[in-house]
Amino acid sequence: MNNHSPKISQTAPVIRQLDDAAINRIAAGEVVERPASAVKELVENALDAGARRVEVAYAQGGKTLIRVTDDGCGISPGDLPLALSRHATSKIDGSDLLNIHTFGFRGEALPSLGAVGRLTITSRAAGHDGAEISVSGGQMAKVKPAALNGGTTVTLRDLFFATPARLKFMRTDRAETQAITDIVKRLAMAEPFVAFTLRDVSDGGDGRVTFRADAETGDMFDALHGRLARILGTDFADNALKIDAEREGLRMTGYAALPTYSRGSAVAQYLFVNGRPVRDKMMIGALRAAYMDVLSRDRHPAAALFIDCDPMLVDVNVHPAKSEVRFRDPGLARGLIVSGLRHALAEAGHRASTTVAGATLGAMRPQTAGPAPVYQMDRPSAQARAASYQAQAPGFAEMASDYSARVEPMAEAGTPEPDKTAPQDLPLGAAKAHLHENYIVAQTRDGMVIVDAHAAHERLVYEKLKRQMAENGVAAQALLIPEIVDLSEGDAARLLELADDLARLGLVIEPFGGGAVAVRETPAILGQCDARAMVLDIVDELTDQGDSTTVKARIDAILSRVACHGSVRTGRRLQADEMNALLREMEATPHSGQCNHGRPTYVDLKLADIERLFGRT
Repeated sequence: MNNHSPKISQTAPVIRQLDDAAINRIAAGEVVERPASAVKELVENALDAGARRVEVAYAQGGKTLIRVTDDGCGISPGDLPLALSRHATSKIDGSDLLNIHTFGFRGEALPSLGAVGRLTITSRAAGHDGAEISVSGGQMAKVKPAALNGGTTVTLRDLFFATPARLKFMRTDRAETQAITDIVKRLAMAEPFVAFTLRDVSDGGDGRVTFRADAETGDMFDALHGRLARILGTDFADNALKIDAEREGLRMTGYAALPTYSRGSAVAQYLFVNGRPVRDKMMIGALRAAYMDVLSRDRHPAAALFIDCDPMLVDVNVHPAKSEVRFRDPGLARGLIVSGLRHALAEAGHRASTTVAGATLGAMRPQTAGPAPVYQMDRPSAQARAASYQAQAPGFAEMASDYSARVEPMAEAGTPEPDKTAPQDLPLGAAKAHLHENYIVAQTRDGMVIVDAHAAHERLVYEKLKRQMAENGVAAQALLIPEIVDLSEGDAARLLELADDLARLGLVIEPFGGGAVAVRETPAILGQCDARAMVLDIVDELTDQGDSTTVKARIDAILSRVACHGSVRTGRRLQADEMNALLREMEATPHSGQCNHGRPTYVDLKLADIERLFGRT
């Protein structure tokens, strides 16, 4: 055969030292993937310099121009050439690569950008005159004087002009602009006390501002809440739970949305470690596991979570882009996320998101056809309403047989309430009607609540079953013939480390020599199940996320199914005391604002919004 591998040379290979320009272009391939990567590196440099205001300008999605201006400490004229040298940085001294307190520390960004584009740095440090240095395709010019009040302005033009092949991988201007916007917003979340401005100058001049976030004030949580409202919207801020949990040196803060404020994809999940935006598979898996019991599989939670710890407990030097981190104890970090979020969700009780009411009101449309509407006078007083009700009583008495909605007699005027606390003053109010044998209408002090009785009771029964199982444990059934599952030695070791936890859930496994494990007992509630398939699913989840919720998820699914069949069925007429008892139990039960599938169990409508539908404002 005459064919040979093209990678095998017919002559002896020669080892040679690459020049600095080639080294920087190779490094740029790791650090600068697209214009958004350049924006990230430059904005992080500005934040490390102590900037309180950062402005980012771009043109054609950052392909032709990226300009980052800050009011940080600046760079002295003598240090400008050094700043463009490879592996030169002011952020670490090289003695300890784990104790990192800054965004950047590699000293690769500026020389990499200068190797693939036309880079200009203009800066003025305190006590020095302004100066400017330029580098184009790796060729550095001399430092020259420049006019600048303070801080630093970094201008990058014609990105990847020195590596034309990379330009073919650029996406449309719109897609690159969206990526830049996403990067700036993530960094703005990490620094709520810093003002950010994003400007599109594609058409020349000052351009147009596409994003602005003024510096927030107040304590950490107030500032973060204001910044998240600006970036993620007021709906998220209004329906987010404050998160503050700590465990063994790790602290988690931030905000997580209610389950009923879920999204169709994972686009509203923002995770930070020591202020650094990250995309960590383990943390994303923990976030989903925390919401597992309150969301259906096709919905995704929304959250902005910040984990802070001693830099020695996490390694950020995993990848040049610094978007991946590695915890010294990943199980501890995962447990903190899961337990902290579940505790916050449980404390939320029956609360549901306000967007449910907004969607309900949006679906209601007043009648517009016909003659011009005649508006009534302002809403009458309680005494006037009582007198009107008495006058109308005979008419309603004749029609009572046609209505299934009336569940309690109207109190006569002047009759005091027997209970000191009026039912309508309670969060879910007092039941007034049962419509279509499923929906409870309750009156509150300032509005009305519509409850899906079946969905609400389903959640209440489900929570009761979970409490009973937690108190009494999971019953296990012994297999007549143990199921032997062959695994690799590594997978078997990981699985056996969780043997005690799995045993508490009714799954008993033992080593069986080599990489095999023997399944001796399975959870009785699962009935006849495929033990081998379940073990393999657990192993896959351990490999992917470092922890497994497979057994618990299957048990919870059975409990949910039992709760669904054992709850109030649609079509059954409820009495007033039954409906009020259901409302009171909802107020006292965690997660009762959503059913087992993540759908809302009730809608809270304010009287002012209802009156607006009828033009009474």
